[in-house]
Amino acid sequence: MNLKKIIVNTQSQKYSIFIGRNIISKLSSILKKNSIRFNNCLLVVDRNVPKKMILLIKKNLKNKKTFIHYVKANELNKNLKNTNNIIKILLDKNFSRDDCLISIGGGIVGDISGFAASLFKRGIKFINIPTTLLAQVDSSIGGKTGVNTIHGKNLIGSFYQPTLVVSESNFLKTLPKRELICGYGEILKHSLISNRSFYMFLSKNFEKIINLKSSFIEKAIYESCKIKKKVVEKDEKEKNLRKVLNFGHTFAHAYEASLGYSKKLNHGEAVLLGMHSALRFSLDNDILKKKEYSSIIDHFKKSKLPYNLKKFFSSKNINKIISFMTKDKKNKSNMINLILLKKIGLPEINSQYNKNQIRLFFKKELNN
Repeated sequence: MNLKKIIVNTQSQKYSIFIGRNIISKLSSILKKNSIRFNNCLLVVDRNVPKKMILLIKKNLKNKKTFIHYVKANELNKNLKNTNNIIKILLDKNFSRDDCLISIGGGIVGDISGFAASLFKRGIKFINIPTTLLAQVDSSIGGKTGVNTIHGKNLIGSFYQPTLVVSESNFLKTLPKRELICGYGEILKHSLISNRSFYMFLSKNFEKIINLKSSFIEKAIYESCKIKKKVVEKDEKEKNLRKVLNFGHTFAHAYEASLGYSKKLNHGEAVLLGMHSALRFSLDNDILKKKEYSSIIDHFKKSKLPYNLKKFFSSKNINKIISFMTKDKKNKSNMINLILLKKIGLPEINSQYNKNQIRLFFKKELNN
């Protein structure tokens, strides 16, 4: 068992992230060593998680009274109705604030579960066991919870840090390559906004990482989590610095919403498209040098990462995309706030542009 540990220390909560292979079998001792005690627990589980992994988790909770609630994880189900379903179970089973809600799934299940945990009796213990690469390197860290509405993504939610995060790399073996690519997009994002040497490691070892070679995949997860940890510790509530983690996301969320959160484009793919848009926008506005841009785009192409916007949209979609971009929760005026890139490892936050500037950009991108 190759176990790595990261401690996240925010103003509201201090917690550990455990990363490794075959660590679910050590869940009982991890809970004991971290003094995490509870009598009842509700497992909120993605239907796609292999049953044998659920049985292994239950086996390691043998002294607890365990209930299971399955969720069909998709962006359309990431809503208040499903949050209420979880809260109803907690109420019906008479859970106390000392009991625990455990999320077992990807980012959607984690976001709904974390939001429900933050609301029930103003806060119940919350353990996150992310089962996708995307969730292991991104949504399971930092305490962002929430649901979608017809007005856009994550517009209702809370900041609620987990009690514990357990990232088991064996879960990743069950994922299709498309899902692994989605998670890799967030890993790449972290390297671009923070660490050139990590970016070089990714460029050199992409095939080993995407094929889940130990210890390359664990290192990629660990380094990615370390970057997010540092940002979250400095700015837990996204007042300023934490906005860097949204590199590419203002574009990405608008792309997802414009397609009605369809299976045609999932979140990780949207983030990759969004990062490419942010890079292109940075280049067009003389923020990012051509050499840096070319290096990153070469990596996109060599690794066969999705980046061609025209596969999903045409010029007739521009107004719809911009409409969703204006509703982004980071905006504080009629201007659209973008996170851009000056060079690999150095982002630019709080860059504001009007709708016409964004429209001209899309016309250029979608008409060429």
